[in-house]
Formats: sequence, structure tokens, C-alpha cells
Amino acid sequence: MRSNMQELKELYKEWCGKEPVQAERLPGAGSNREYYRMTGEDGHTVVGCKGTSREENHAFVCLAKHFMKRKLPVPRVLAVSNDEMRYLQDDLGDRSLFDAIKGGRDAGGRYTVKERELLKRTIRELPNIQIRGARGLDFSVCYPQPEFDQEGVLFDLNYFKYCFLKATGLDFHELKLEASFRMLAKDLVSGEGAQGFLYRDFQARNVMLDKDGNPYFIDFQGGRRGPYYYDVASFLWQASARYSSTLREELVQEYYNALKQYTEVPAYKAFCDRLQLFVLFRTLQVLGAYGFRGYFERKAHFIESIPPAIQNLRELLDKNDFPYPYLMDMLRRLADMPQFTVKPEQPAERKDGYKTTDRNPYAANPSDGKATFSKYDGKGPLVVKVFSFSFHKGIPEDDSGNGGGYVFDCRSTHNPGRYEPYKKLTGLDEPVIRFLEDDGEILTFLESVYKLADAHVKRYIQRGFTSLMFSFGCTGGQHRSVYSAQHLAEHIHEKFGVEVRLLHREQNISQVFTKK
Repeated sequence: MRSNMQELKELYKEWCGKEPVQAERLPGAGSNREYYRMTGEDGHTVVGCKGTSREENHAFVCLAKHFMKRKLPVPRVLAVSNDEMRYLQDDLGDRSLFDAIKGGRDAGGRYTVKERELLKRTIRELPNIQIRGARGLDFSVCYPQPEFDQEGVLFDLNYFKYCFLKATGLDFHELKLEASFRMLAKDLVSGEGAQGFLYRDFQARNVMLDKDGNPYFIDFQGGRRGPYYYDVASFLWQASARYSSTLREELVQEYYNALKQYTEVPAYKAFCDRLQLFVLFRTLQVLGAYGFRGYFERKAHFIESIPPAIQNLRELLDKNDFPYPYLMDMLRRLADMPQFTVKPEQPAERKDGYKTTDRNPYAANPSDGKATFSKYDGKGPLVVKVFSFSFHKGIPEDDSGNGGGYVFDCRSTHNPGRYEPYKKLTGLDEPVIRFLEDDGEILTFLESVYKLADAHVKRYIQRGFTSLMFSFGCTGGQHRSVYSAQHLAEHIHEKFGVEVRLLHREQNISQVFTKK
């Protein structure tokens, strides 16, 4: 009996005229599909796939050909066997988005600027395949069903009930829960004007990156017609990714702005409100999968994924008031069960005891190259301004009339600018960040700054003051001061939710963290 590799070699020969000089099996990603990389005499490589379902393969091939006609970033299908059980496609390389952001994931969600930029590029590209990809698409080729509907939603919700909820031992009323499920299913499918191609399995493992960091989409064979909210919830609320709420908010905004270029969209608040409904559904769906793979198949990885998924559920329930009273009560009791009542995972703790914070990306200001803020008029709630600067160019001016606030001198800490590899980088770049954090001096310095800043911000809020300013100076305003200002701005915004205006003066980079 011929092996899968041999069958793919024969298909390669039919396509190319010669057998490949080399063929190697690629690591699997959780499905029964087998992938092989095959190399020709000229060194060119393609990927061969052997599937287990003709219908699934047919869906992928038809979707890929349609997307290629729409000039979307997907692999070309090069050859298909007569029985449609095997096909050849472009080799997009080995670098997935999942691998590219591993550092931030392993650091408990502390993503670097470069990692965040890859996430932003990916989420901006999603509407392209969802909206443009749906135009002229024959959805009847989709497998196992052509459309996101109530029947499918109820199947997933009952999967959660039987594979996760019952396994926890939580007492619940079957009929009341079923009634809540039916209401949720109806609400999920009843929205108008939000239909497109629903990728369904949109996750970092299914995004490949070229040498320039541009995303390409793979494994979309489970897609169907459906609301675009689903994929956003699937991507950004994946439990193992550990995205902070701040990063999620920023990526949702990136997606929303990109989506507006392709179709009419509701107002941003209405968009976010409806998105939360899909986040709820997706969270229950994921817990069902974790329950089956963990409780029933006894796979440790899925058991370990349950606590962060439950924490996602807690945060979701805290921020939203969904119109399903019994379901909400049951989910709160679920999240409070003893086996799940663990403290939320904190940022990675260093050997010196300091806990590093999550990093936000920066945004350059307008085309004149000068990063500035409009003058604050002193009315309304507290606004905190944070600066980085070079002492050689003077301390930043204060336009509030309050005298300028705190000025911190970072020059006592180890300076990465003394070393050639870091001279052209800033405190926002990953190599500099790693240098400063591994050295540890800047972390000890910031620990004291945080204590002072926290007490001051808290007191200013209590007293109704409207303006507070922190400035960090170093020799060139490039490394240590930039790192410190970025982290204090993120820390204050995350802890207090006030508006924070950040300006890296010497780098002409500014960012505004809006009031929560």
C-alpha cells in the first residue's frame, strides 16, 4: 500500500514532470491532515497536503482558488488529485505569527513593540478576506455547512454544557439553561449588515509571515458565511495568548478602522457592544473544547488552558450586563468554583522581585515629524502627561501652569547607548528592552517611581485636580528615559484608567491612552 508521502510525490511528478529530490513531513497542528515539504531540482519548494475528508479538501481548494482571483494573501493551489484527497500548494515558509510572538506569550503577555506591530498588521488584513473574499463566493462549497446559523450555535453551546459544565459538578437547571442558550443563539445570528466570510479558525497558528512580516492566511477550510465579529473574538480572546485589556482595545480599534475601508459599519460603541456577545459565545465554545480535550482525553495542555479561559470569563462578566439572567448567574457561580478561584496571572516576576508591566505600542504623530499634543485646557478629569527627554536639550515645558511636576534622572542606571548594537535603537525596541530588563537597574529605579506616582495620582483624583506631569531625562533621551516614560504611562493608565498623554520628545513619538 502506498504511503501518503509516495502519493504526494506522484502528484508532484504529474505537476512538475519529475519527482521531488527531497520530501519531509511537517509538524502537525492538531488536525488529521498531513503536510509535506517537497523540494525540486532547482531548490524550489512546495507543500503537499493529504487530507482525510474529500469534502473538506474540496472546500479548501475552491476557497483558495476564489481568494486568489480576489488577489488575497493565501497560498496558490498548484495541483489537485482526481479524488481530491491530495493537493499541492505554495510553500509560505516556517514562520507563523504564533512563533513570531512567542516571546510575548512566554512573558505572560508582555508583548514588544515589534510583536504588537505584527498583531496590528494581521488584524488590519482580516477584513480584506472577510469582506472582499465574500464577494462572488459560492458559499455552497463550504464544509461542513455554508452558513453560521442557530443550529450550529446551539451545537457549540451544548458542547460546552456536556463537555465542560457537567464535568465541573456545578448544579444548574437544564431547562432554564436551554432557554438562555436559545436566546443567545437567536441574538448571535439575527444581526444585520455584518455578513461576510467567517474564517472560523482565525488564530495565530493559521497566519504565516513573509520576510517583511506581511501576513498570509492558511487553513480556512472550515469557513462559511457569517458575522465578522466572530473572527475578532476568536483571535483576540484566545486564552493562551494572554493579551492585556489595553492591547485588545487597541487591536479592536485597528480592526474597526480597517473594516470601515471595506463596508459600512455601526458606530464604534455599538460595534464593541455586539462584539462582546461573540466574545461570550467564543469563551463558552473554547471551554467546551478544553473540557473535552482536558477532562475526557486527559491532555494536560488543555487542562492548563482552563484557568486563563475562566479568567477571561470573569473579566467579561465584570464588564458586561448580558440580557440572559439565568445564564449570567450560572456563569458567575461557575467562575467562583473553588477549583477556578485562583488569582489572575500576574506579569512575570523577576529575580529582584520587581514585576514588569505590559508594554503598549507607540504611534508617531502627524506628517510634519513633530510629535506634539494640543494644549490641555484644565477642565474635566485628571490628565497625566509623561515625557522622555535629553538633559542636553532642557527639561520639558509645562503648559498647565502647575509648575511641571516630577522630573526623574535616569542617568544613574546602566546605559545601553554605550554599546554599538543599541546605538541606533530606542527604549521601545526589543533588544534595548531586553538589555535593560536583564540588567535590572532600571527596574529597581522604576519600582520607587511607581510607588511615588501611584500615591500622587490617587491623591490628585481624590482632590479633583486636572493635570499632573512626569518627566524622565537621560543623556540622549533615547534609551533609558524612553523605556521609563513608556512604562510609567502604561502603568498609570492600566491602574487608574485616567487619560495619559505620552511624549518621547527627542524621538518625535507620541501616544494618547484614552480614559477608560
